[in-house]
Amino acid sequence: MTKTYVALLRGINVSGHRKVPMAELRKLLEELGHTDVRTYLQSGNAVFTTDSGAGEDELRGSLEDAIEERFGFRVDCLVRDADYLVAVADACPFPAAELEGKQLHAIYYSEVADPERFASIDREAHLPEDFALGDRVLYLYTPEGLGKSRLGEAVSRPSVVKGLVATGRNWNTVVKLIEMARGD
Repeated sequence: MTKTYVALLRGINVSGHRKVPMAELRKLLEELGHTDVRTYLQSGNAVFTTDSGAGEDELRGSLEDAIEERFGFRVDCLVRDADYLVAVADACPFPAAELEGKQLHAIYYSEVADPERFASIDREAHLPEDFALGDRVLYLYTPEGLGKSRLGEAVSRPSVVKGLVATGRNWNTVVKLIEMARGD
């Protein structure tokens, strides 16, 4: 059975470092046997289909290995099926339709993040910014954008995310990846 997945690469093409051209990423995914490969932006977002029967972790591992072999450096990746992305969007506790894309972010995690990780963060001190945990995701509301967000810094401190692979996308990208996965 053919299934659609989204690959989220972490920390590539930033300030000219760890360059992974999107055309090369598409080619690499095709060489791994995936089909209908498309990329979005230059920040490591790819949508693809596969009938391999492999799960998210197996697909992630093969992609990370292939990137390291091709480009000479390891890139943390998350691979999620299209249904997961839709479920994340549907479960968003913030009024996504009323916000600008830069005000809302989904920070995807490699596994479920225990709420205790975030217990030391004084949420009141960061208002009106706020966050909520979901299924392997943190929803981050930053009314002035992520660039000015003190809460964004707090939820991404190494002591908070230790042991997790985390990669964030603004809400515009979340919506676009869902559209691409649905074939819109």
